[in-house]
Amino acid sequence: MNTALQTLIDRGFIKACTDFDALSDLMDKEKITFYVGADPTGRSLHIGHMVPFFAMHHLQKAGHNPIALVGGGTAMIGDPSGKTEMRKMLTPEQVQENCKSIKAQLGTVVDFSEHPKDGMGKAIMLNNADWLTDLNYITFLRDIGRHFSVNRMLSFESYKQRLERGLSFIEFNYQLLQSYDFYILNQEHGCKLQIGGDDQWGNIVSGIELIRRMNGAQCYGLTFNLITRSDGHKMGKSEKGAVFLDPELFSPYDFYQYWRNVNDDDVIKFLKLFTFLSLEEIAQYEKDGVNINEAKERLAYEQTKIIHGVDEAEKARVAAKAMFKGADLGQEGREGMPSITITASELESGIPVLDLFSRTDLAATNSDARRLVAGGGAWIGDTRIDDPRTVIDEKYLDAFGEMILRAGKKRYFRIIIA
Repeated sequence: MNTALQTLIDRGFIKACTDFDALSDLMDKEKITFYVGADPTGRSLHIGHMVPFFAMHHLQKAGHNPIALVGGGTAMIGDPSGKTEMRKMLTPEQVQENCKSIKAQLGTVVDFSEHPKDGMGKAIMLNNADWLTDLNYITFLRDIGRHFSVNRMLSFESYKQRLERGLSFIEFNYQLLQSYDFYILNQEHGCKLQIGGDDQWGNIVSGIELIRRMNGAQCYGLTFNLITRSDGHKMGKSEKGAVFLDPELFSPYDFYQYWRNVNDDDVIKFLKLFTFLSLEEIAQYEKDGVNINEAKERLAYEQTKIIHGVDEAEKARVAAKAMFKGADLGQEGREGMPSITITASELESGIPVLDLFSRTDLAATNSDARRLVAGGGAWIGDTRIDDPRTVIDEKYLDAFGEMILRAGKKRYFRIIIA
């Protein structure tokens, strides 16, 4: 087996391949160009989207050449794969803005520099809007659509599931457009491999077949396991919602805490998938007598370092350790915490406690804050808040002239006074 493919197998990525032996032989003979796509339907990817891009990192490290395809064109339609309802339609301006954000996020995992390190493949980022938005519909149907069988399309699981709930004609076209992407990348960039989540199998196979029919070229598909947690929940979701990569949507501290608090049974699996640590180093955490919390802390630190950088990872680590010990939080321990700033004059006037908590990540609404207080889980410093009618003023400030809000035992939020 080709060493790069074996790496992906050993780290737990691979679900299926259209032809393992042939792809392995090809990758032994040459450094191939491959691609994975991401539709910019929001301003941020979440961690569940990133499995193919971590795989992309390992293939690039082995010298193969990645194309990260941002779906500026297909995002205008929506992929029915893995969805139970139709996506919200976006304006071209929204899609363009999302593309910019996602490019920066992918750059944390894939090296898009002009001159990558020795031995690494050259990565590029493309946008399928460049060839999809000006397509002539009649020409497309005549040249591309004639190669697709409706009966075969309906045999794929992604369409079967949606047919039961309703599938729009616009979504039905998605497979043709993704297949056309693969064809264009093969024609113009020599791309021979598409990788993606297991829910993309039908789209990938259709692209391979289109290329074979159009120009006789042999291409391949490689799909990855859809990652779930051992508790059955979907990867990339937390009690606060999606674990976004954008620090404005999900703070680096909360990001660190998400990984720090994964189930014991998931730690080794996630170290293999979501960090760049060697398998030999990860194996050290599987030995008898190793404290599982050490592995969790390493997972949280490495993941935060990759996505948010060393400084944010270190701040989050220090803050998390200080709060876990229940220590008096010094300035260093506070810096990694999510925070908001309120004015001294507002505090002097008094802020209803439910209003204060609902401004933070600790409670989404006043109703959530009320339930938190009623359950005995709302704290400001060492003071538990028992009355939802409490008004917060200067007497709740700590020695640093701030307030540390807490929900339960593990969730903290810093209030800075300006």
